[in-house]
Amino acid sequence: MQIALTIAGSDSGGGAGIQADLKTFQRFGVYGTSVITAVTAQNTLGVRAVHPLPAELVAAQLAAVAEDLPPAAFKTGMLATAALVREVAAGIARHDLANYVLDPVMVATSGDRLLDQDGERELLERLLPLATIVTPNLAEAAILAGFPVVDAASMEQAGNRLVAAGAAAALVKGGHLAGNALVDVLVTSAGVQRFQHRRIATTSTHGTGCTLSAAITAGLALGRSLQDAVATALDYVRRAIAQAPGLGAGAGPLGGG
Repeated sequence: MQIALTIAGSDSGGGAGIQADLKTFQRFGVYGTSVITAVTAQNTLGVRAVHPLPAELVAAQLAAVAEDLPPAAFKTGMLATAALVREVAAGIARHDLANYVLDPVMVATSGDRLLDQDGERELLERLLPLATIVTPNLAEAAILAGFPVVDAASMEQAGNRLVAAGAAAALVKGGHLAGNALVDVLVTSAGVQRFQHRRIATTSTHGTGCTLSAAITAGLALGRSLQDAVATALDYVRRAIAQAPGLGAGAGPLGGG
C-alpha cells in the first residue's frame, strides 16, 4: 500500500483540513499520515479560533513520519504563520520529500483568514518552487500572481505566472466564478488544459479545496501521471459535492465521492 502525507490544520467540524484529507486518502486506497500545523475551532458557519502549533512540534511530527513511513506523495494545506511555512519548507528539503501538492490555504470558505501576510510571502518564495503542482482558488491565485483573477483568461495568465515563479504546474480552480458554466485551468510547461463543467446547486462546499488537493496527492502516490491525477481528482470532488449529506447550518461538508 502506498503512503500519502498531509501537512495541514485540524478542522473540528470535520469538513476540511486534516480530517477531509485523511477521509479522501482512505477513499483512494492509500495509507494516510498527517502532520498537524494548527488546531482550529470551526464548524459549517465559520472559524471561531485558530491556534498554530509550535514549529518544533511540527518538525518533530514530520520527522517521525518521514523516517518511518516515507510518503510516495504529500500535500500542504493550512500553515497559518510564516514561521510554520519556513519550518515546513526546511522539513521538505531535510527529508527529501517528492510529489508535492501545494494547496495555498489562505482564506476559508467563510472568509476567515488562515495564513498571515508574512506567511503568504514566505509561501511564494519557499514552497512554490518545490511544488509539483499548486492548486489556488481565484482569490489565492490573485494574491500569488499579483493581479485580479476573474475569468478563464486571467486564470490561465495566473497559472503561467505561478509556473514561471517555480511551480512545476498550477491548477487554478474556478469554483468561485460567476454563472453556472465553470472551468478549472491546468497549466504546465507543456501547455494549458481546461476542465469545463456545470455548477452544482448546493451550499455544501466546505473542504472542496482540501479534498481536491488530497485526491491529487493520492493519485500521485498511486503512480498516476499529473494530468490523470488532476482529472480523477476533479471528478471525485464533483461526485462528493453531489453526494453531500446536507449537514450543518452553513457551508456543509462533502459526501463520499
